[in-house]
Amino acid sequence: MRVTARDIYRLAVLLPTLSPAPLAAQAGGQLTLEKLFHPARKVVYVEPLPSVLSWRPDGTLLEEPSDRSGPRGFAQLAPPAWEAKPLLSRAQFVAALTSAVGASFDESAAASAWQAPFVWNRTKNAFLVTVGTDLYLLDVIKASARRITSAPGAKDAPSFSPDGTQVAYLKGADLYLTDLASGKETRLTTGGDQDHLNGRLDWLYREELYQRGDPRIPAQGFWWSPDSKRIAFLSLDESQVPTSTLVDDRDPHDPMTYHYPHPGEPNPGVRLGVADLDGSSTWMETPYPEEETLIVQVGWDPKGGLVANFQNRTQTWLACVRFEGTKGQQLILEEDRGWGPGTLSLPVFLSDGFLWKSARTGFHHLYRYDAQGLLKGAITAGAWDVRNVLGVDEKTGKVYFEATQRNPIGLDAYASDLDSAEPNHNLRRLTDKPGTHAVSFNGRFTASVDRWSDIDTPPQHLILSPEGRIMRQIESRTTPVFRTLRRGRVSFQQVMTRDGVAMETMLVLPPGFDSARKYPVFHYVYGGPGVPLVRNRYDPACLWFQFLAQQGIVTWVCDNRSASGKGAISAQGIFNHLGAQELQDQLDGLAWLKAQGWADMNRVALYGYSYGGFFTAFALTHSKAWKLGIMGAPVVDWRLYDSIYAERFMGLPADNPDGYDAASALRAAADLSAKVMFIHGALDENVQPRNTVLLLDALQKAGNPAPLILLPGSGHTLETATQTWALYQSLWEFLQKNL
Repeated sequence: MRVTARDIYRLAVLLPTLSPAPLAAQAGGQLTLEKLFHPARKVVYVEPLPSVLSWRPDGTLLEEPSDRSGPRGFAQLAPPAWEAKPLLSRAQFVAALTSAVGASFDESAAASAWQAPFVWNRTKNAFLVTVGTDLYLLDVIKASARRITSAPGAKDAPSFSPDGTQVAYLKGADLYLTDLASGKETRLTTGGDQDHLNGRLDWLYREELYQRGDPRIPAQGFWWSPDSKRIAFLSLDESQVPTSTLVDDRDPHDPMTYHYPHPGEPNPGVRLGVADLDGSSTWMETPYPEEETLIVQVGWDPKGGLVANFQNRTQTWLACVRFEGTKGQQLILEEDRGWGPGTLSLPVFLSDGFLWKSARTGFHHLYRYDAQGLLKGAITAGAWDVRNVLGVDEKTGKVYFEATQRNPIGLDAYASDLDSAEPNHNLRRLTDKPGTHAVSFNGRFTASVDRWSDIDTPPQHLILSPEGRIMRQIESRTTPVFRTLRRGRVSFQQVMTRDGVAMETMLVLPPGFDSARKYPVFHYVYGGPGVPLVRNRYDPACLWFQFLAQQGIVTWVCDNRSASGKGAISAQGIFNHLGAQELQDQLDGLAWLKAQGWADMNRVALYGYSYGGFFTAFALTHSKAWKLGIMGAPVVDWRLYDSIYAERFMGLPADNPDGYDAASALRAAADLSAKVMFIHGALDENVQPRNTVLLLDALQKAGNPAPLILLPGSGHTLETATQTWALYQSLWEFLQKNL
């Protein structure tokens, strides 16, 4: 189960973030389904930020075009003016590659190469691009390119060494290296095949532990040492892992077969190795030979020491281990089950020890340790979460981080002292406006880039001085048609559960809302552990909710406590019995909605996708609160999902059979209480289509047949505009007929 914010983006139904328009703008601007989703006729309401900014080691900024189909190329921004100076245009890129590749490099190949992700070196003055099966090195300063590989085979997940002299990559199931000066290729690992992967992540490790299921990120399971002399890698043995097969009926002769363990079935065996650049490898001894373990993170300390985080199979503990030679020494052991979406991290090493993020108090905070792993004290504390460490300046004794101290539905940047007898010493919020900030600092902490938005404002890039003075501002642009839209009022509010827990909620009300009327409700839910939908940030995809508002339908979004991301404490009630507490919380949210007086509680439609699909299926078979349900890619029984995610929250089926039974919508199919519709991608490798097929079968046997919207060629993520258009046509037709 995708358990990061990317879950929210499985469809175009995302976090609603439009605010009421000024009264003068309320007079016109009608939304239609075609304007929102039609592949050829949809309308652009907000243009995205024109570029992505990232720091270079010399203190300048690299500006990459966010949409490479346009005319913009790469540029450099330098102090003090921070004006863009062109670095590389598309024409220069094409000319350089054409010279290096030859006549076979036509316009189609050029367009494909220009749109593909680039792999930059550390100094960001050169990058790698793939043409055919070979890698080319493009020098941005000279606008020249040269071929660096020529051996047969596709080269995946290329990665520069820190010193920029070598490139490592995957060929098949093994790890290879090319020296940039000589062009010599060295094979670093052997024995890789379809069941044995060296440096390449399998579906399970990629989905649940490392890339979190993002198909844009290569399945890279290797990490360079800081001195560029060694590469740590995972070796996965899948020979005992069951396989699953999905067939694209449009081309049934090319089935997709992959390893997919269900709860209780064999996981891939995993070893941690270190490859030297001459092709020899050393295996680390497992520090927990008595346990079946997962290796959930790998990295290096600044002195070249290998570090890894281990968990037991059911993830009830986490240990940070540093290796000396082949033997590991445990630095930290956590047993609070405080890990979840986006919460795992390796130590941040200092000259005399390290920082560690822990949820031992129920909230994620920073702690300082000495070099031997002895606790020196807490740096932060309180009923809020530290999300990410942005950097440490040991010269000034400051640590910079992102946290939710001001508001749980926003995100800010903070600084605090490293050395103090008390936590939160000289804690200072660095970001001013409420909303969601994503801040990055240059290497000397003398300037920062803040990507900021809130419910009213599309994203902006702010280049800031240490004092917070705006040195340059780059904004998204709203179009005239956006500014004339008839928009309903959006509001955030906290709603209390029956046992006194505050839930974050959001309403999108119709234009001209009249509290004396009764309105049908579209209830949008995700509900998965640690993945909130209610956030104070901008997202133009919420126009779907505004479309519903123009049709007189209220949208209601409620984050049950375990989805809120408010510390590890928020998820304590769901372990071993997913669904029960989430349903109770959502019913409490509906009770608040009913008390407002204007919601027609006999006309409430529940919609969720992925974990939200699970919740919808569970809720409609375990309550009678909703008239309609739309289940997108639902997990209908956790025995049908993958081992790592299901066991993280439910344990092993043999140890928790009653919990698995109680969380199953499949076993409760006869109790379905609402009219439902299913949505599922025919090639969903994550929540496999058999989930929907089995529940459909059970419903038919119980006399409750339901329609299915099958999306041919679609995986768990909708990949094409055609699939999105088909989905929303069906979704809107279902709501029109039945709500």
